[in-house]
Amino acid sequence: MFTVLFKLGWFFRQYKGRYLTAMILLILLNFIEVAPPALIGHLIDQINQRTLTHATLWEIVLIYGGLIVVSYIFGFIWQYQLFGGANLLQRTYRTRLIRHFLAMTPTFYEKNRTGDLMARSTNDLIAVSETAGFGILTLIDSTTYSATILLSMAILVNWKLTLFSLLPMPIISFLMTKYGEKVHQRFVLAQNAFGKMNDKVLESIAGIRVLRAYVQERAQEDRFAKTAHDVYQKNVEVAKIDSLFEPTIKILVGIMYMIGIGYGAYLVFQSQITLGSLTSFNVYLGMLIWPMLAIGELINTMQRGNASLDRVTETLAYPADVKEAQHPITLQHLDVIRFEDVTFQYPLSNQPNLESLSLVIRKGETLGITGRIGSGKSTLIKQLLREYPSASRGSLMINDIAIEQIAFDTLYGWLGYVPQDAMLFSRTIEENVRFGQQSATNEQLFAALEMASLKNDLSLFPQGLETLVGERGISLSGGQKQRIALARALLKDPEILILDDAMSAVDAKTEAHIVEAIRGYRRGRTTLIATHRLSAVEHADMIIVMDQGRIVEQGTHEELLALSGWYAEQYARQQLEQAQEDDEVFAQEVIS
Repeated sequence: MFTVLFKLGWFFRQYKGRYLTAMILLILLNFIEVAPPALIGHLIDQINQRTLTHATLWEIVLIYGGLIVVSYIFGFIWQYQLFGGANLLQRTYRTRLIRHFLAMTPTFYEKNRTGDLMARSTNDLIAVSETAGFGILTLIDSTTYSATILLSMAILVNWKLTLFSLLPMPIISFLMTKYGEKVHQRFVLAQNAFGKMNDKVLESIAGIRVLRAYVQERAQEDRFAKTAHDVYQKNVEVAKIDSLFEPTIKILVGIMYMIGIGYGAYLVFQSQITLGSLTSFNVYLGMLIWPMLAIGELINTMQRGNASLDRVTETLAYPADVKEAQHPITLQHLDVIRFEDVTFQYPLSNQPNLESLSLVIRKGETLGITGRIGSGKSTLIKQLLREYPSASRGSLMINDIAIEQIAFDTLYGWLGYVPQDAMLFSRTIEENVRFGQQSATNEQLFAALEMASLKNDLSLFPQGLETLVGERGISLSGGQKQRIALARALLKDPEILILDDAMSAVDAKTEAHIVEAIRGYRRGRTTLIATHRLSAVEHADMIIVMDQGRIVEQGTHEELLALSGWYAEQYARQQLEQAQEDDEVFAQEVIS
């Protein structure tokens, strides 16, 4: 049951001053709080024996008042220290988790559902922090506080009466242990179900347009209702065990009361204890209710915390698929990128996704990458992004140094990446564009917007650059999102600009403007453009055509046309389609 405390030992050692202060004050308060019943018993005995004087009464009142003041001060300090520590633990783990998530590669997210990761970052961490706060409180109250009360009962009242009253204790220990085991098992299931429900909510929100387009709202409601009912049922199973703790303890404490009152009255009649002592004993029994309840709360909290900590630790223990070299090399400049017989296979793939690929890209060159869907264009780019472990064969070199040996800060500092599915944050347009270069001037900002063909569109937005784009840019069109992402990369002015089908949602005229702007602006810089639309790469210094992870054609635009292969056929087809579109636009203009 206390395994979770050993697992959190590193945290308690780190903040030992805070926890020692809280625990010492709690223990001192235990002794302070057993004093009032003794004072009450003494007062009743003096009243019963008619020996109470005004001086004695005022003395008892002043002592009682002093105990209240001390209890208030001590109580404030221990609560601040203890529960402040619990919040520190939660903050520490949240920081660790987000650092871990940022270091993870796609493989991690393929194996872990987003909803479950959110559950571990929220509900599970709350359960863990309760262990370091409320759990420590119940541990002290169920041990030292109850021991202090029992010793006071035995020493100040009567040891035989105390011993008889404790007869139900073994039953309490047995039942609490059994309840705790069941809570642990059922709480794990409930948290797993909560993670699945989170996932369903995220899917519903992200896919709301598709759901509406296919009129699947009611069907999705039904599916989610089943998921929510499953979460409800599993939490009800936890609640059933939770609800047994307090009634069980109250019944057993009630039996202790019956024994105490019955046997205590007998001892009073036998003149072995006074009426005041019996009164004190019953007050002590009343005080013993919370420590007995604390036993149940302790087991409940520790089992929940242990289950949640195991889930969080499991996430943090997932090793990074791509690790930085022990002694990374920091390069000052980029001269050449060289793929040498690279063969790569995704972790979940059954066959190589790149095979025997050799390629040289020199500083300042523009490389066009094209080919059929699934031919390996994005896979080639991801080798530079280091999203997956190293190639199974061959090597990727930068300045004749293996990419695995280059420091992450150096490599990622060179890169500017714009994927097809542009990721925007729930901020303003300007904040999204400045994301990679906060210190850029307004002139640089508007120059990037101009190159991305977005400057003229600013008047269409309600607040211009200050327009909030909504979550993941939901309020924008696909073309607008791509152009904002492109402007973000251009503002950074990276050494290597990677465009992975980044203009698929813009029209041909806008694309031509962007390509021309990039050609002029990126002179002397390396650019990689992966695309299906060949007009975006016909200006490139080198174009490669990929198929099934291999380079099947390679050369300049003119050289590839002369080969009369896939590139030439595709280019002719796209030119014909563009001509037909231009004729249709012209016809519409004439009619209007």
